[in-house]
Amino acid sequence: MSNCLFCKIIAGDISADKIYEDDDVLAFHDIGAQAPHHFLVIPKKHISTLNDVDDAALVGKLTLTASQIAKDFGFAENGYRVVMNCNEQGGQTVYHIHLHCLGGRQLTWPPG
Repeated sequence: MSNCLFCKIIAGDISADKIYEDDDVLAFHDIGAQAPHHFLVIPKKHISTLNDVDDAALVGKLTLTASQIAKDFGFAENGYRVVMNCNEQGGQTVYHIHLHCLGGRQLTWPPG
C-alpha cells in the first residue's frame, strides 16, 4: 500500500533501525520504546489488521522471529512481552499488522 508507513519502511523509502530481515519479515527497533528492548516484527506482505489475517504460518513466523531476537539480545530467559494491537479500540495506530516485543525490565499489568 502506497500510504502505509510500514510498507514504506519495507520498500526502503523510510529508514528504520533494522534488527533482522528475510524474504517474509522485517524487525526493527521501535522509535517510541517502552522498555530497554522494544522492537517490532512485521510481515513484508501488507495485512491491515489481525482480522484480515489469512496466513497462519506468516503470523507464526512473526512470533518465532521475536523469540529468536530476544534470545540473541540476551533477555529471553528473564522474560518479555509480545503484543499485537487490533483496530482503534485495541490501540492499533499503524494499519499493517505488527508484533511488539518488549523486554529488559520487569513489565507490569496493565502496561504502563
